[in-house]
Amino acid sequence: MFLDDPPAGPQADAAFGANRESDGYVANFTRLWCWRPDLFASFVGLRLELMRSTTLTDREQAIIVTATVSELGDSYCSLAWGSKLAKLTGEETAGGVIAGTVPGELSAREAALCGWCRAVVRDPMTTTPEQVDALRAAGFDEREIFEATLLLSLRLAFSTVNDALGAQPDRQLADAAPVPVRDAVTFGRPAAETPSLT
Repeated sequence: MFLDDPPAGPQADAAFGANRESDGYVANFTRLWCWRPDLFASFVGLRLELMRSTTLTDREQAIIVTATVSELGDSYCSLAWGSKLAKLTGEETAGGVIAGTVPGELSAREAALCGWCRAVVRDPMTTTPEQVDALRAAGFDEREIFEATLLLSLRLAFSTVNDALGAQPDRQLADAAPVPVRDAVTFGRPAAETPSLT
């Protein structure tokens, strides 16, 4: 990444420890965000609260994030969330979402989500009432439409910080990604050549 490692401190140490416990290494994005570990905790807390309190399914949430970050060209989050989506939909389907297609395995609701996310990423100023109507027609209520849009927007903010400040996908993350996911990520920063801190 383009910044030096953040200083040690209780909050940063806790974030590093949580990474080691869950993944076995300290993710590059965690090192970056620990320049403000207080804001990192608040940001993650907001996102998790949204994800816990919405009626959008885990699969729909993974589709929202994967479609968003792949349209943005964020290799880091595409590898991470594409791998999560692969567990929920299958590896080829996840690879297809990353590649910008609408795999046949997706439901009408899921396909509508992909279209909405990509439209918002491309240019939120050009979205139309008709596009929102398409979400309604696919079965989303007003709250779900708002929550889907908020979730994709939070991910855009997170990805923008990571991408702008040079956080590379962790070598461990890239190596663990299913082959169809890894093959579909033909954009963004390359994975780090050496493993992240353990």
